[in-house]
Amino acid sequence: MKSEIKPTATNERDSAESSNPSQEFQQPNRLARRSFLRNLGMGAALLAPGAALLGNASKALGGLGDRRHLPDGDVAILQLLAAVELIEEDLWQQYNELGGVDAPDSGYKAGLVILDGDQPQYIADNTDDEISHAAFLNAYLASKGEQQVDLRQFATLQPSQVSFVPQTGRLTNLKQLTVDTSWWTRYRSTTNPDFGAAFPNAVPSLDTGLHTAIPRHNNELGDPNNPSDHVKAIAFTAGFHFGYIEQGGTSLYATLAQKVTSLEVLRILLSIGGSEIMHFQTWQDKAGNATPLTDFDPINNSTVTFTDLTTGQPETLQANLIMPEPCEFISPHLPACSIIRPTGPGQLDARGVINSFIADELFRGQIPAFFTLINSLASAADAARRPGS
Repeated sequence: MKSEIKPTATNERDSAESSNPSQEFQQPNRLARRSFLRNLGMGAALLAPGAALLGNASKALGGLGDRRHLPDGDVAILQLLAAVELIEEDLWQQYNELGGVDAPDSGYKAGLVILDGDQPQYIADNTDDEISHAAFLNAYLASKGEQQVDLRQFATLQPSQVSFVPQTGRLTNLKQLTVDTSWWTRYRSTTNPDFGAAFPNAVPSLDTGLHTAIPRHNNELGDPNNPSDHVKAIAFTAGFHFGYIEQGGTSLYATLAQKVTSLEVLRILLSIGGSEIMHFQTWQDKAGNATPLTDFDPINNSTVTFTDLTTGQPETLQANLIMPEPCEFISPHLPACSIIRPTGPGQLDARGVINSFIADELFRGQIPAFFTLINSLASAADAARRPGS
């Protein structure tokens, strides 16, 4: 788990990318600045009053569940999760445009199919799920008279220049990633990060340098009948990035659920968190089917090597060991237990997940105000306390 923050406070493209993009992309309209009632500093600009955004719908939704206002800590947790789901929605839409079931056939899509024949359908479904999570969390906040989260002001990063990709600004950068694959060995280990355990990367080269997980231009789409090693390397990078993203959500919901006060909010976190677990289980079952190759990317000046994880590997790397290995839990004096991990403070809690996304270079090119906002939301969520805890 990476914790080092590596912000890139610039809106300019990194020199590793092409300096002459073939197409311009549209940036969304800027939102007016608004005061943030819960003292989250500069993040105020992107948290709009739910009633103002939903209008009469807020009154209709107000009849759902408990009519009382939510505890401040529960609101902070829901707002952080709404932001995370908007971030996931953005990145999954990019994957869906290029590799989903409705994407045109390409070598990239064929590379994803090497991981599993149903991979394009799974990508489309994961995308739909994240869209539903973000929409629900914001609507629920509005139904309680609380402020929604809106990140459209920061959707300014350039998308892939592939001709059929909508040239609209994005929140996330999938073209210069540094992917932590230690989640692979963590779930195959008998030790637990909540007790201080650390884990090696399954694909060490992905954790060094910058790597693209999507084709950056038409030449990287490849031949759907015979994808090159370069195109397959991009698809396999995406496959491991899928698992990385969803393991974060898996631990995040389980960790924050321990802090909420409202039983209805607890129900929301357990229910959406369960969906994140299903996503993670799917992707870790597929990533290990990557075929052996080594590829050099001249744009990012990086090399990636994938090895065969299906045969001749120790249990910590073996591809078909997708069920969580029993490990220490709660106390080393108790029997080992098969669990989601980590779920303790200071690991993949709100700040832990955001710091991990930053270390992943997922926000490379974002402006300082974006980092101020998401760090403020994360700090507020982690500060939440259940009464009596």
